[in-house]
Amino acid sequence: MKLLYIVPNINNEGGVARVLSVKTNYLVEKLGYEVHILTQNEGFQPLFYSFNSSIVFHDILLKGNVFQFFNSFSNGLKTKIKTIQPDIIIVCDNGLKAYSIPFILKNKIPLVLEMHSSKFIEEIDLRIDILSKVVSKCIYALKKVGIKKYDRFVVLTQESISEWNIKNTIVIPNPLWFAAEKSSALENKRVIAVGRHTYEKGFDRLLQIWKKVVQKHPDWILEIYGKSAGKVDLRLLAANLNISENIIFHEPVQNIIKKYSEASFYVMTSRFEAFGMVLIEAMACGLPCVAYDCPCGPRAIIADNQDGFLIENGNESNYVRAIETLIENATLRGEMGKKAKLSSEKYNIETIMETWNQLFNGIKKN
Repeated sequence: MKLLYIVPNINNEGGVARVLSVKTNYLVEKLGYEVHILTQNEGFQPLFYSFNSSIVFHDILLKGNVFQFFNSFSNGLKTKIKTIQPDIIIVCDNGLKAYSIPFILKNKIPLVLEMHSSKFIEEIDLRIDILSKVVSKCIYALKKVGIKKYDRFVVLTQESISEWNIKNTIVIPNPLWFAAEKSSALENKRVIAVGRHTYEKGFDRLLQIWKKVVQKHPDWILEIYGKSAGKVDLRLLAANLNISENIIFHEPVQNIIKKYSEASFYVMTSRFEAFGMVLIEAMACGLPCVAYDCPCGPRAIIADNQDGFLIENGNESNYVRAIETLIENATLRGEMGKKAKLSSEKYNIETIMETWNQLFNGIKKN
């Protein structure tokens, strides 16, 4: 069976690129699929993650004003699909152009939309004026119309089903891409966080929390791994908060498993998450996790007070208290860490990829 994945880009260190590499490699190597990936504006080079050499990459160039952009997208899409002739098309994109694809193609090739973000995700802090609210509602309405035209809509958690409220929706979580041989000893005075320095990831909130934590525990270090963004200067914020000595910023690394294993627990202060791949990665390494109960991934992964702490979104004092609890109670850290590792096993790649296999075969058969 021939699959075509359509995604804006995969030449980055983000979660979508990582998950796509894991899934497409498995589809090719274990299940015998032929896989093609279509990106835009040279979005497949250079690659940060490893993709099987038999995967075929395609690209279309998009430029100009909004009308020229969508026109080149429409024409390029039709041309590529005519050449590739896929059995099924899977779209991994939350941009407006993704919701236009069913209207552009108008063909009988089955379409699957794979959603890796919350319905309410915003890349920047939006104004609360009436015009902004109206624009946001219009965008949500357009998305909903587009989603209904897809044959299947795949989300990552049960909560996302009610969030989007679309009939043709199914849940397939992201798979865990590794099996950690050893769990962290949870002895180092280090805490880890991973993600892009963007508004949605909420690292600015984490730094405010960490300032309060180090007042009581000045010997603990927070390590943040992720791509720096020009609009979010976390280093400057850390300096202004006088906590630079207690934070280490790292660029993305390939051996992130090793870094998880050197920490004592994981922290997430995202404003929006569709899933939270980093949570199950950290848990697989035996790390308890602390996360805000944001829309809408963490609550599907963390069992509060069992394998971590799920904090009311924005409740800074409770978040500080949870971190201090893990710092001050090594026994609790160990107990939660063991449960976290067990919890991560439900994301076994063989089980999840068999669900995808059944979905693809069912779509093609029908």
